[in-house]
Amino acid sequence: AATFGGSPMACACGLAVFYGGAGTPQLSHYFLPRLLLRHQRILFVDGANCFSPLRIARFAYERQLPPGKFYECIRVARAFTCFQLAELIARLPGALRRFPAHAVVITGLPDLFYDEDISDFEAGDAYYKALDALARLTGHPSTPLGTGGPRVTGHRLSIAVFSEAARFEPQPARRRFFRELTRRAQQVWRFSLQEDNSLNLICERSRDSFGGAGFQPRRLNLCLTTGG
Repeated sequence: AATFGGSPMACACGLAVFYGGAGTPQLSHYFLPRLLLRHQRILFVDGANCFSPLRIARFAYERQLPPGKFYECIRVARAFTCFQLAELIARLPGALRRFPAHAVVITGLPDLFYDEDISDFEAGDAYYKALDALARLTGHPSTPLGTGGPRVTGHRLSIAVFSEAARFEPQPARRRFFRELTRRAQQVWRFSLQEDNSLNLICERSRDSFGGAGFQPRRLNLCLTTGG
């Protein structure tokens, strides 16, 4: 089984949100090998400062491949503040023209926007600009993300957000941030840690390709392996 066997990111188009407690952004790595083995390009927008080239190299070595085979399919852009993350998301259309990726992975959304050193107004302004930029990327700014495909790459795009939202208790003015992200998403998945320290990945919502309700409850038992 590859990367959480039956990885939803390997087949979904549009926006999927994966959330849980501390460490959730790091779990994004385990969704990458299946895409990389298919020679699909990935643009990784890292607001959680979690991307690990060494982990990617290990994935390659496990398959007796040189790491360069995987590295050439990945581009990484890092953000250390919510403003930097919002700007990187706004620049995604240009980045995708230069590097026509099949998937975009974003970490730290909305996590970076909970920074208490930034005013509610500034955080909200930057956050909703980032969400609007994602919506424009799909071509449907007023409907749930993922109801169509972006036009900048020549193929439909998967966008996956990995968030530690479950561990935050944001200020009242920012509690709507995560709700608004999931409202716009095509799929919402939650990581759940079990008593035996295993992980479940639970589908909380899924929409069909036209944005209508198409929810079918799904629960995946996860094993942190990376086999192809």
